[in-house]
Amino acid sequence: MSEPNEATFDIVILGGGSGGYATALRAVQLGLTVALVEKGKLGGTCLHNGCIPTKALLHAAEIADQTRESEQFGVKAELVGIDMAAVNSYKDGVIARLYKGLQGMLKGNKAITIVEGHGRLVAPNAVEVDGKRYTGRNVVLASGSYAKSLPGLEVDGERIITSDHALTLDRVPASAIVLGGGVIGVEFASVWKSFGVDVTIVEALPRLVAAEDEESSKALERAFRKRQIKFKVGKPFEKVEKTENGVRVTIAGGETVEAELLLVAVGRGPRTADLGYEEQGVKTDRGYVLTDERLRTGVPNVYAVGDIVPGLQLAHRGFQQGIFVAEEIAGQNPAVIDEAGIPRVTYCDPELASVGLTEAKAKEQYGAEKIKTYNYNLGGNGKSQILRTAGFVKLIRVEDGPVVGVHMVGARVGELVSEAQLIYNWEAYPAEVAQLVHAHPTQGEALGEAHLALAGKPLHAHA
Repeated sequence: MSEPNEATFDIVILGGGSGGYATALRAVQLGLTVALVEKGKLGGTCLHNGCIPTKALLHAAEIADQTRESEQFGVKAELVGIDMAAVNSYKDGVIARLYKGLQGMLKGNKAITIVEGHGRLVAPNAVEVDGKRYTGRNVVLASGSYAKSLPGLEVDGERIITSDHALTLDRVPASAIVLGGGVIGVEFASVWKSFGVDVTIVEALPRLVAAEDEESSKALERAFRKRQIKFKVGKPFEKVEKTENGVRVTIAGGETVEAELLLVAVGRGPRTADLGYEEQGVKTDRGYVLTDERLRTGVPNVYAVGDIVPGLQLAHRGFQQGIFVAEEIAGQNPAVIDEAGIPRVTYCDPELASVGLTEAKAKEQYGAEKIKTYNYNLGGNGKSQILRTAGFVKLIRVEDGPVVGVHMVGARVGELVSEAQLIYNWEAYPAEVAQLVHAHPTQGEALGEAHLALAGKPLHAHA
């Protein structure tokens, strides 16, 4: 250590979310010293304002639907109502237990110095917090993201809210407009519908979850129609006005929609403003930090991970990037992360899960004539029939080559994506997967059956 107002480490990490804390934990395993700077709570967006709380709400929503539909299974039950105070207590309890465990891991490690406060990059190798400088032989930028709005759309936290506000609502609104039909928008729409809310999604793009394969989007839209979740696609937002009882939203063509609340779910932006990045030579584009495939910025020994790096804004992506950067700094030369090989899950009802290329991207990359697809309907899967879920497993392969995309729709298919990402990342051929034995009755069999069919030997499916 040097003088009192300065300390030196192998790595200084700016941000204690999924990317930042994963960097720290892997780095100390490799014998490096770490300063981890965080102004909020360790765990970041994912633990406190994203993945964990939203999935807790989605599980409560699933319980509500199961109660409502229990007579289908011969179980007599009555849904009396939704107690939001109790739902929030359950959600907050899950967060608290995970937070306590994470704090224990990080604060109990003598090689990690936790620095609480607002950090700023003040030199290519230094972060300053409350007047004290933390110098790093390497610096990792992991400052995360925030809930975005649109120009001219003022969020007041009461009638016009973001996902941050939606997670702490103390009541179930009678009606809501969800602006944005991406992952965040469809998940909240799904929760609220299960809680009894009259929901309308407004999306500027031509379909819901437009980043997913087109067949997955169409399946979700069919399911939402059946659930009476209204949606208007290809309809850009124009303006919002407050009314006596809520809000009135005007969309393209002059059409208006009224509701008690407007949830602005137009995505998350990179939290990089006023952190000194550009002043120290770190190049950005619309706030995102530009890196090469090894997550290096243009400044020597400065890396970036997580939501501030262009690409999928997923906690597990940031987590893996953090591990990668720690190993890179330690000289282990880890394999570059294939962005297409990162699994993606949308946890609405029904769930969407995918890995690899969409059909459109596969045709663009390999040529339409070289792409073969197979769509296995969950109607032929025993466990899916027991669960009363509809959907499919869609495979995309290169002719005489590996599977390059797996797309799934249905209850619990998020649990199948781990096998799907092994199939994609290990460049498996359908015939190789067809040799593997899948337990019966499980939904995992649907992956096996789809590969059997694509390998030319369909069992419970039509070729």
